[in-house]
Amino acid sequence: MKLLVPQALMLLAEGALVSGALDRDKALSIGIILFPGFQPLDVIGPLDIFAGASGQQNMTISFLWKIAGPVSSVGPPRLFPAAPRPNLPPAIYPRQAVSIMATHSFADAPPLDILLVPGGMGNRYLNDTADTAMEDFVAARYSSLQYLLSVCTGAATLAKSGVLRGRKATTNKAAWTWATSFGEGIQWTPTARWTEDGNVWTSSGVSAGMDMTYEFVKVLLGQDIAASTINGMEYTPHTEKGWDPYSVVFNVAGADTSRPLGDCVGPVGFNFECAGEKLTAA
Repeated sequence: MKLLVPQALMLLAEGALVSGALDRDKALSIGIILFPGFQPLDVIGPLDIFAGASGQQNMTISFLWKIAGPVSSVGPPRLFPAAPRPNLPPAIYPRQAVSIMATHSFADAPPLDILLVPGGMGNRYLNDTADTAMEDFVAARYSSLQYLLSVCTGAATLAKSGVLRGRKATTNKAAWTWATSFGEGIQWTPTARWTEDGNVWTSSGVSAGMDMTYEFVKVLLGQDIAASTINGMEYTPHTEKGWDPYSVVFNVAGADTSRPLGDCVGPVGFNFECAGEKLTAA
């Protein structure tokens, strides 16, 4: 099912698509991939925005994995553990998990307009075991999608699927070296909260997926729906895609160190002022 005519899709690629250019009477089909060890906020953050907007746009949301059923956010231990990262403390106690029900397997997934791929430590295990189910699904479905989105190290899945070749993309900055080791011909962008290249959107780590999804919904459904949804969540999104202090925090090569690490945020659609004083996080 095509919700955007080819001309509109061309305008999107040129950055000129008029916000809200969708038929509200047609159901927008959104798929979110799960896998053992997914990062919860990568899924739940964008999901909450889509779910909030669903009251004003007809849509269905499906959760996808190799088999239908509950999928835990804690995956199997890695076969080839990486060296500890100094900026991220090692776990001392067993990690707790949430589970989300996969409504469909990859084999019986419905037609999709939008596909979102999260990240999480579990994708390392899948890589260790040469499990390409996610990449195969992305590659097989991409040509029929209107949009493809990734959060965090979900960009590694996109890279391995081949859809990022010739495109700009970003990913989690703490996992930058690992995630950007995949794929060819990709313009990895270190100082970016999110990137847009044609119909492919990628975000930085974890919470950045909410910022990307807010902007995505604004482009797709219009400012009014996006603003009412995000303000209803009482979330203040970072709205500048080129702001990314974590590229500095995690010493990513090529990071823009000349920009302020802090960002002034407030409710969207309202005027507000930020204190001009220099602040240091406690």
